[in-house]
Amino acid sequence: MTSHIEQLCIEKGLKMTDQRRVVARVLSEANDHPDVEQVHIRAMRIDPNISIATVYRSLRLLEEASIIERLDFGDGRSRYEEACERHHHHLIDIQTGEVIEFINDEIEELKRKIAHDLNYRLIGHRLELYGIKRRTDKDE
Repeated sequence: MTSHIEQLCIEKGLKMTDQRRVVARVLSEANDHPDVEQVHIRAMRIDPNISIATVYRSLRLLEEASIIERLDFGDGRSRYEEACERHHHHLIDIQTGEVIEFINDEIEELKRKIAHDLNYRLIGHRLELYGIKRRTDKDE
């Protein structure tokens, strides 16, 4: 069965090698935001002969084709996720590393207002929030 990311590659006319298919499958099945090493480990479970260099090249190709996005959560590791049509943000728990995706219409409107007030047309941005999970309501 063809993975979603592999299908996107085919639609964009990218050549799909067996190892590129493995990387696409790993990313399609990811429920997190894996870094290169995590993608490599998962890919080796499918194809033990896949090299880290192949994973790097595949990720770079998929990023250049705007199929995946590279994320930087400030921990020194690039992480990857499928490029989404619906814009979203990330909340990163700095103790556990958990990454929560969220959408907030109020933030979207505030961004547009700030750009407008400063006489700019907003063409892009990225928002990552970093936090520690509260234990009780008093822990703000």
